[in-house]
Amino acid sequence: MYLRTIRLLGRLHWVIGMGLLSIGLLLAKLIFQVSIIGSLALLYSYTSIYILVILGIGLFISNFTDTQQQGIFIAWFFTVIFLMSGLFTPIESMPKWAPIVTEFNPLMYFVEVVRMVMLKGSGFMDILPHLLKTLHYAIIMNGLAIWRYKKTTWLIFFINRLHYPFYR
Repeated sequence: MYLRTIRLLGRLHWVIGMGLLSIGLLLAKLIFQVSIIGSLALLYSYTSIYILVILGIGLFISNFTDTQQQGIFIAWFFTVIFLMSGLFTPIESMPKWAPIVTEFNPLMYFVEVVRMVMLKGSGFMDILPHLLKTLHYAIIMNGLAIWRYKKTTWLIFFINRLHYPFYR
């Protein structure tokens, strides 16, 4: 029952993310007259992998928090780091240490891929380096989240056994 709920919530987040991308692309086209040169299928495919990264980060954070308020507080720090993605300020104009830190920011790759596909008409081979880095990031973050979850679950099971030895 619990795993079924988690899978449903994961799908729900994925659907919401794709819906937000669709609304954003529609607004860009209708209001701002942004011409989309590249493939929308490529953009949606990359976005699905990026959403896996974000879900992995969220699951990883939730393993370390006891309340929703703690999770929001930790996520706020990630939001500050995400501002260094090149979305609002060019990476080239940042201090010398910032581009190195930005390499570990998955939003930087998403912003670059969206610009490459929408504005330059880049194809699959052009975004492949970004795709591979994002895929590695998704595997690492989800792997860490699962590993930490199993560790936390085992600890809770062990503590329950100490308090309630005949607990089934």
